[in-house]
Amino acid sequence: MRKDIENIEDIKVLVDTFYGRVQEDEFIGPIFNSKLEGRWPEHIEKMYAFWETILLEEYTYRGKPFPPHAQLPVEAEHFEAWKVLFNTTVDELYEGKRADEAKWRAERMAAMFLSKIQYFREANMKPLE
Repeated sequence: MRKDIENIEDIKVLVDTFYGRVQEDEFIGPIFNSKLEGRWPEHIEKMYAFWETILLEEYTYRGKPFPPHAQLPVEAEHFEAWKVLFNTTVDELYEGKRADEAKWRAERMAAMFLSKIQYFREANMKPLE
């Protein structure tokens, strides 16, 4: 039986494993790698804080998660691939209430980001930074 996500070390394992897989993924990897070239460590640190805030209620994340994603060349199938990769990673590493919440939150974020990206494209606008 796998344990649940309990602390920042568990979040670091999740984030490191997931983004390691993202970087190697043939479909979504090139998008992330071109956007984050030379800045992966900075992004990983932000993701530790983001998920620590979301799942552990330790308010370490400061920022706006959507604007950096607004101009990415992504469609619904990219978000689907991202969710499959994320959920598979969570399921391989953890199980329990927080693991389920992580997958639920990822689902909601993906839906919201896709909706907002489509809105801004159709309106020919950029979000406020």
